[in-house]
Amino acid sequence: MTATNAAALPATGSLERPTRRLAAPLWVGALLIVLTFLVIYPLAMLVFGALSDSNPVVDGFGAFHPSIARFLEVLGNENVHLAFFNALVACGGGTALAVLIGLFFSWIVVRTDTPGRRFIAGASMVPLFVPPLVAGVAWSILGSPKTGLLNIVLKWIGVDFRFDFYSMSGLILVFGIYYAPYVYMFTSSALRNMDPSLEEASEVAGASAFTTLFTVTFPLIAPAILAGTLLSFVVMLGIYGVPAALGAPANINVLTTYIFKLTAWSPPLYNTAAAVAILLMVVTAIMVWAQQKVLSGKSFATVAGKAFRPRSLGLGPWRWFTFGLALVYLFVVVVLPTIALVIAAFRKFLFFKNFDALFDAKAYSLAHFNAVFDNPLTMLSIWNTLKVGVITALVGGALAFAIGYTVNRTHVPGRKLIDLLATVPVAIPGLVVGVAYLWAWIGLPGGLYGTIWILALAFVARFMPDTVKALSTSFLQIHKELEEAAWICGRGLLGTIGTIVLPLARPGVVASMTLLFVLAIRELGSSLFLYTSDTTVMAVLLLDYYEGGNTGKTAAFSLVQTVILAVLLGLTNWLSRGSAQGSARVG
Repeated sequence: MTATNAAALPATGSLERPTRRLAAPLWVGALLIVLTFLVIYPLAMLVFGALSDSNPVVDGFGAFHPSIARFLEVLGNENVHLAFFNALVACGGGTALAVLIGLFFSWIVVRTDTPGRRFIAGASMVPLFVPPLVAGVAWSILGSPKTGLLNIVLKWIGVDFRFDFYSMSGLILVFGIYYAPYVYMFTSSALRNMDPSLEEASEVAGASAFTTLFTVTFPLIAPAILAGTLLSFVVMLGIYGVPAALGAPANINVLTTYIFKLTAWSPPLYNTAAAVAILLMVVTAIMVWAQQKVLSGKSFATVAGKAFRPRSLGLGPWRWFTFGLALVYLFVVVVLPTIALVIAAFRKFLFFKNFDALFDAKAYSLAHFNAVFDNPLTMLSIWNTLKVGVITALVGGALAFAIGYTVNRTHVPGRKLIDLLATVPVAIPGLVVGVAYLWAWIGLPGGLYGTIWILALAFVARFMPDTVKALSTSFLQIHKELEEAAWICGRGLLGTIGTIVLPLARPGVVASMTLLFVLAIRELGSSLFLYTSDTTVMAVLLLDYYEGGNTGKTAAFSLVQTVILAVLLGLTNWLSRGSAQGSARVG
């Protein structure tokens, strides 16, 4: 037994004090209670809602009228079938496009001599930080069949073709181009770790570069492709902003927009919404299970003890072609939507008599920004968003640290159950988390519903798997000898964590809290069911502006939200660098 094990945990010696023997079980019990409070209780209430005909607002908490009729009714509802089909088509098509784009970008960045690869790698991650609703709003301005900016340009140059992003193809396209970075992240790291000698052996055997790509390279990084594919599909399945902006005008409902409609009706159909939410959660869980099933028992090892040097494939003149494709993608994903938002935000009326009207300076003003900031809800939503982001980052960061340390650095009984409960939310879309928390707290008098805290706690639960996994990599990099040395010097458990583990894991802790902060600021799905007039956040107010039909104010507030997010990202990045330098000095 190592010194770390002996101290962190569980007491086995007869001379140890009773308080120390009880410390480990008490600590595990406390974590299980917290996870039950954050994850199990809301999910249990969601199931209760789906299997009862009680109204949590009218009947209050505790009024339980079990009835499976509502759930069976949902399963046989044609509208649910249509929403389910639309969700599979939109997310399936978007995922296929995201895989093509993400795989292509990872290949040209890692395996070719395309110019500007570092720039391409950095810029291609920008879509990750764009809130889905902002992306949807931008492409509604660009691709509206009647007033879209792209169609005005096509008309000006005499092309008869017209874009219509208020369609299933529009949904698929926007999903695909904005969620390609998820695939890129997984596949690019797998390509970097793959020994190029395997590809060289294939080419020596007479295979062409194209054949090698599809018979050696891609099969060897299949786990990364599959993981990126699954993650993209699961994330798209839970997105509300893009289908709300592009699908709603064409009456294309997916599961997320249909669930929100159910709670927005009068009276709200909370039971039906809970049943549909469970259906959405089951689909997500099946996808997660399928990934584990496909990958289990197979070997995709590409990293061995032998050192290797990454190889770049010389494309010759074609490298400028791949560079051009990368620029086109960045122009479509970053530049075009930004131009659309700027034009709509500063233009008094989004009507263009002809193409030259785009450049009429008299048509532009700050009227929409003035209207946005004249609304008292604007500053309230910004302040609420920052509060929710800070609370989520602090509470979620502390909880992730506690869970990550317990799971990765100790051998206490019950740590696997803690790991399992902390991973459960990965199969729960954000919108379902919102419905579950609605059921859990709306009927409780004097509870959390209607406060900032319920939003923050829902976000902590929603993003717990991401935070714990991100932080776990930092724990795994710290050798146990360092902790053992602290034990030998007489440090206690808390002293060792405070002086050894926390300083060395600080970059990972700061990165995890930054991730939580950013995700909380842009989260819309969970917020939709938990906000009140006093706790409105920016994402909800932006949706309110959009559904109100005022495109100018929507675009102006989208730009405000984007600028705030960019400033906060820059600030947290600066803090992360300072933290990393401090950690290096400690090491």
